[in-house]
Amino acid sequence: MVVDDQAPFRRVAGTVIGATAGFRAVGDAASGEEALRQVDRLWPDLVLMDVYLPGMDGFEAARRLREAHPDCVVVLVSVESLDDLRALVASCGAVACLRKQDLRPSLLRALWTAYGRRPPNER
Repeated sequence: MVVDDQAPFRRVAGTVIGATAGFRAVGDAASGEEALRQVDRLWPDLVLMDVYLPGMDGFEAARRLREAHPDCVVVLVSVESLDDLRALVASCGAVACLRKQDLRPSLLRALWTAYGRRPPNER
C-alpha cells in the first residue's frame, strides 16, 4: 500500500510494486488518517508511507498503524535527505526510510527480504 499526498508518486510507487515479483498494490491513501482506515480494511503486508503528510504526519501515522497492526511492515519515504530522519524511524515503528527517487523493484525486494515477516500478500 502507498500513502502519499501526491497522486503522481502514488501512481509511480504502485507501478514499482506491480513490477516487483510477488508483490501487488492493494490500495493507496493521501493522508495519515485515510491510511489508517485503509489498513484496517485492506490489511497490507507492507506500507510505503510519506514522511510529510497533511494533518497527521507519516511518523505519527506509522506509529498508530504499527500499534494496531504489528505485523505490517512500514517503510517511510521522502524526497529530502534522510540524514535528519533516521533517528525518528525506529521511534515510530518503521523499519527503514528511503528516498522516493531510489524506489525500484530491487530495493523493494531487498527491504522485504530484510524485514518481511511472511511472503508478501499471503494471508
